[in-house]
Amino acid sequence: MTPLSFVHHFEAGTLASTLLLLHGTGGNEHDLVPMAHQLAPGAALLSPRGKVLENGAPRFFRRLAMGVFDEEDLKAQAADLAQFVWEATRRYGLDASQVYALGYSNGANMAAALMLLHPEVLAGAVLLRPVLPLEVSPLPNLTGKTAFLAAGTQDAWSPVARVQALADRLGKAGARVQLRWQQGGHQLHPEKLSAAKAWLEQNLA
Repeated sequence: MTPLSFVHHFEAGTLASTLLLLHGTGGNEHDLVPMAHQLAPGAALLSPRGKVLENGAPRFFRRLAMGVFDEEDLKAQAADLAQFVWEATRRYGLDASQVYALGYSNGANMAAALMLLHPEVLAGAVLLRPVLPLEVSPLPNLTGKTAFLAAGTQDAWSPVARVQALADRLGKAGARVQLRWQQGGHQLHPEKLSAAKAWLEQNLA
């Protein structure tokens, strides 16, 4: 059997839905698994490791400087990840119409890019500390899809204007968007993820 194109972790679930776990810079395929167990018990988990290295730290796409993304690399990496998700759903017998992303930081930005560039891949996404990763014209048709965004009001890595821009683009494309602001910066606080858990309970099949 031909290996899939990303190093990854997979767990079968009892629900029809799958969570595509996309870690932040320096993370790996195991980073978000405990959070996924907490937020969506029973979901299948598909967790790839980013292929791009930044000073040895895995990422899902290159950046040129803080907050400055290499958009051509982002597009290429998003296409590669979309192909991986399609192949993995076939390999593991998953419902390709019930894949939801759970992404943090760089992974959240990649999940947002998937929604904008390859909308057929995801039914929705939980985006933790995201920004608008790139402008897409024309916007895709995201009718029937949904997104939950959690952002920090003092987050230097995810400025308020770029978070709001992402929520606006997703909404204009037809997605149902819930944006939650939390006091603090880029770090995640488990006790502040109850809204994300409730969103997943409402949306996962």
